[in-house]
Amino acid sequence: MSLHVKKGDNVVVIAGKDKQKTGNIISANPADNTVVVAGVNMISKHQKPRKAGEKGGIIKREGKIDASNVQIVCPTCGKATRVAHKLEGDKKVRTCKKCGASLDAVKPAKKETAKAETKATATKKTATKTADKKESATTKKTVAKKTTTKKSDKE
Repeated sequence: MSLHVKKGDNVVVIAGKDKQKTGNIISANPADNTVVVAGVNMISKHQKPRKAGEKGGIIKREGKIDASNVQIVCPTCGKATRVAHKLEGDKKVRTCKKCGASLDAVKPAKKETAKAETKATATKKTATKTADKKESATTKKTVAKKTTTKKSDKE
């Protein structure tokens, strides 16, 4: 069985205690017809420590929601909508029932830019770390020189 929503889709809850809350889908389970939405249907799980050094306690996490209780939010018109399917070439594409915009075309562009941003930030972090190491090494040397000169002045 397939679902009308996918992992990463922005959805709004249309039924239940968290009605009208929005969030991104963390996981979709077609076998159970359920989804897990970020920040929605928070449950308290009592967890016992299993390994040495692991903490136990009451942990808050997202619970499953039936897929029929969520609607996808169209990125173009910003409204909760049902999903229509259209054929573009030989591929079946999900589209918005209200404005006709494609719901699948937006996903790959975001992933590519996210990967490029993470690579850029990783490069900046390593450059910053090496610069910090060089600065700290030079400050240690100057501090060591100052302390040795002060000791020689006192004698």
